[in-house]
Amino acid sequence: MKSDVEIAQAADIRHINEIAEKLGLQPDQLEHYGKYKAKVNPADAFKLPKKQGRLVLVTAINPTPAGEGKTTVTIGLTDALNHIGKKAVVAMREPSLGPVFGIKGGAAGGGYSQVLPMEDINLHFTGDFHAIGAANNLLAALLDNHIYQGNALNIDPKRVLWRRVVDMNDRQLRNMINGLGKPTDGVIRPDGFDITVASEVMAVFCLSRDLADLKTRLGNILVAYTHDNQPVYAKDLKAQGAMAALLKDAIKPNLVQTIAGSPAFVHGGPFANIAHGCNSVLATRLAQHLGDYAVTEAGFGAD
Repeated sequence: MKSDVEIAQAADIRHINEIAEKLGLQPDQLEHYGKYKAKVNPADAFKLPKKQGRLVLVTAINPTPAGEGKTTVTIGLTDALNHIGKKAVVAMREPSLGPVFGIKGGAAGGGYSQVLPMEDINLHFTGDFHAIGAANNLLAALLDNHIYQGNALNIDPKRVLWRRVVDMNDRQLRNMINGLGKPTDGVIRPDGFDITVASEVMAVFCLSRDLADLKTRLGNILVAYTHDNQPVYAKDLKAQGAMAALLKDAIKPNLVQTIAGSPAFVHGGPFANIAHGCNSVLATRLAQHLGDYAVTEAGFGAD
């Protein structure tokens, strides 16, 4: 029996323009990342005739280390609907490099229910997660620099809530002390790293309707408390504009395809055990706008 990798590599992958044509999108409405991946500007896509497709949610209970098969069922159901003459579009989460290199492995489906190009999607894809990590860590750097440069907001270094991120399983970085070294190397305080998909930036990224909405949500992130117990938000550090600038391309949903040639939006993906666990609202809305059925997945264990 062929492995998932062998099946994906033997598949007849179509040019992304052919997949976009099924949705009514023209090549000049795509931002191409090679032959088989593209970003779609929602402002262009929402100008097309609205279908208001029915939304189908796939989830599961009792999570296991190897997963439950939500992605595989989501992709297979989309292919089945298209096979019987419906116009179905899948919207699903991007894989995190942590699980990809951990016990769970990739998150592009399995068997003949996979999205392509599987290797690209499971690795760096179009760079969305790197942009989200950069935005998260920019906020951390601005916060620490504010404390070092005089701390006008009176932030308590021991009550900083905002942590840095890296998209990898690395337990050594969970808890640490930063600011060690010379006096110019910062203020010593407890810190740590989370995985990128656990960042609140990822969560608000996937809930945002557009770049302006994202900027507002970023500004409302709670990052610390002052010595007199007052909340400090990202907007108090004037961080939201620079963070949004880092995400201006990432916020555009990614268009790829299933092995059977069904259109697939793969975009965003906050962990479901600490956040809402869905792909971006934009990707789901695009799937509904352009298809008769939008099939999506959500959850970690939905019991």
